[in-house]
This record gives sequence, structure tokens and C-alpha cells, in this order.
Amino acid sequence: MNEHPIKPLPADDLSRSLKIARPDTDESLPHLGLVGDTYTILLSAADTGGRYCLIDMHIPPGGGPPPHRHDFEESFTVLEGEIEATFRGEKSTVHAGQTVSIPANAPHSFTNASGAAARLLCICAPAGQEEFFAQVGVPVPTRRSTPPELDQEEQGKLMKNAQELAPKYRTELLPP
Repeated sequence: MNEHPIKPLPADDLSRSLKIARPDTDESLPHLGLVGDTYTILLSAADTGGRYCLIDMHIPPGGGPPPHRHDFEESFTVLEGEIEATFRGEKSTVHAGQTVSIPANAPHSFTNASGAAARLLCICAPAGQEEFFAQVGVPVPTRRSTPPELDQEEQGKLMKNAQELAPKYRTELLPP
């Protein structure tokens, strides 16, 4: 007995169109400086019907987000360099060509512990995290631009803003 009968595929949604993201040349893509990293939004909820977002992450040595968790799936594919991923307190080194998948609600973070920049592709499903980044990040000119240095007062304001917005984007910032 089949519990899930096969249904026909829905018709093609002609209101949606092809999108080609060119992060090095497309000036319309948002490049956001956040926690010393630069995140370029390649595909947003508007591009994917809300199914997922795709973010190109440039992580300089020492960069990476603080510990956090959220109620959506997230994966990172390392394109260049390497990162040290911390998942539920356990550290793993993830090298270029490797992918790490973070289940919803699991505490995690990552750091670029190497001496060279790392480049990651991040997928969040469903979409929404890109909106959080847009709310707390600072626009920068290119995907490799270094975010502006923030003094302690500016860092405090950014963290306060992130803490206040996090619940709206189904995210919890955790202590280091």
C-alpha cells in the first residue's frame, strides 16, 4: 500500500525566470560586510520562491560568525581555503571541495583558522537568512571588500541590533 500517491508535477510557473548570479561583475548583487566577513547574496527568497537562499561568503583569516543556531537547514561548500567548523562543541576542519551540512536548531559556528582567505557557498533552506544579513550588515563595494573597521561603540550597536533582530529571523545568538 502506497502511503504517498504519486501526484503530477505542477505546471511551469512562467512568472519566475532564470537568474544567473555573477558575483565578480554584477553590481546589482548586494555585498554585505558582517562580523569582518563579506557576504554576497547570489539568490534570495524572491529568486527561489522562498525555497532557499544562496550566499557567497568571503572569510578572511580569523573571520567567521560567532556561535548561533536557527530553525532552518544550512550547508556550506568550501570553494577556496578551509574553515574550522564547530558543531555542538565538536571541531572539524573542512577543506576546499568539501561540504558541511548543519541541521536546523543545532548550535554551530565556523572560523577561518588558516592564514589565507576562504570562500564558501552557503545555502539556507528555507530562505530568510539573507534578509537578516541585509538588516545587520554594512554594504561594501565588492565580494572581496574588507568591511569597515568598527570601534567598540559601533560593534556594540551592531551586536545589539543583531540580538534584537535575530528572533524575527528564527535565529538565536549564543554565548562564545
